[in-house]
Amino acid sequence: MSDHPHVTIIGAGIIGINCAIALLKTGCKVTVIDRLPPGEGCSFGNAGLLAASAYEPLASPSTMLEVPGWLLNPESPLVIRWRHFPRLLPWLMRYGLAGMFGGGVKVEDALYHLMAPSVEYYQQLAAEAGAPDLVKAGGALYAFSSLKKIEAERAGFEARRKRGFRVTELSAHEMFEHEPHLSRHYKGGFLANDYAHVINPGRMVTSLADYACRLGAVIEQADILDIEIGTNGPTHLVTDTGKREIDRLVIAAGAYSHQLTAKLGDKLPLETERGYHVTIENPGVMPTVPVMDDVLKAWVTPMEMGLRCAGTVELADLESPPSEKRQEMLVRLAKRMVPDIDTSNYTGWMGRRPTLPDSVPVIGPATSFTNVFYAFGHQHLGLTGAPATGRLVAQLVNGEIPNFDISAYRANRF
Repeated sequence: MSDHPHVTIIGAGIIGINCAIALLKTGCKVTVIDRLPPGEGCSFGNAGLLAASAYEPLASPSTMLEVPGWLLNPESPLVIRWRHFPRLLPWLMRYGLAGMFGGGVKVEDALYHLMAPSVEYYQQLAAEAGAPDLVKAGGALYAFSSLKKIEAERAGFEARRKRGFRVTELSAHEMFEHEPHLSRHYKGGFLANDYAHVINPGRMVTSLADYACRLGAVIEQADILDIEIGTNGPTHLVTDTGKREIDRLVIAAGAYSHQLTAKLGDKLPLETERGYHVTIENPGVMPTVPVMDDVLKAWVTPMEMGLRCAGTVELADLESPPSEKRQEMLVRLAKRMVPDIDTSNYTGWMGRRPTLPDSVPVIGPATSFTNVFYAFGHQHLGLTGAPATGRLVAQLVNGEIPNFDISAYRANRF
């Protein structure tokens, strides 16, 4: 491989931009292409959480036991638009099998290596980008509405402690001392001390994109129409604004990535978890750290634009219109969690999280071509895992061997 390859990245979200920065720091030339400007896709609308110890896969035996009840309740953490069920069924079966018989420690390790360094990496990146104010340390609070649920979750948080993370169990009194505006229906919780949050995820992406440009990146807005493939791999991208020659290619196109990998022979079971948020402007009061509700598994996060309530999962297709009912549900949840907030002025949003059935992203080379690399499928944890993903991609593009086992990320594991 050449000392300084030219790398084309498809995707200007948080994953693609972090890949760009990491590659630029190794001396690579970088072009980023996306049909949207940086930060206007799924990276715009998340809960802003830097969940350093969130290494447990989405699919687990305990989660699978809750799914039937969720599907019968239209105001639950999970809904399926049933007309899409036949298409979703193969993915749902794989997800269920992963939940009941999943990869265990290997999957947890794969997620751990991406999530654990997130706060340190973002503090460094935000400072380099000239926006250190974007990262707020202080932890995040998991709030529970019953003592029984606290007891059920205690072992999971103890497992985090055994991996070296700091977790503080709070009684109801201690929790309300920490967050006096929370509803008194909560009975206690766990403070994940190692967490931080981003006060404006969209501004984080644009700030890092500007930083990438200062390092030498070229960011172009274009729609990818096709990939031309030669004897040794892809040679050109065909876009709506013309052809681009390819030296090295990184696909970091989020929920649309599988449409591109299929052209390269890698048909991956990537599905779209549609997530929602509402941002309540001028709420009057806010918690000081992000807080998760134990019933809807959604977060309220203090941000510079107001209070954001984000979360839940809707399974449909890429192009189905957003559900106003899901947005209204989040407004009600925010009011239930923080009773004194003013919800009269809010905006709603829906984004498409790219999720693989085992909860682990695909990071690494394409199955058939040595000049193509993948970086997508981070489900709920794209913001958290992006800097470590970028560094890993930079190592692989430059022919370096990572210092931990990356086989759990391989594209041909399905």
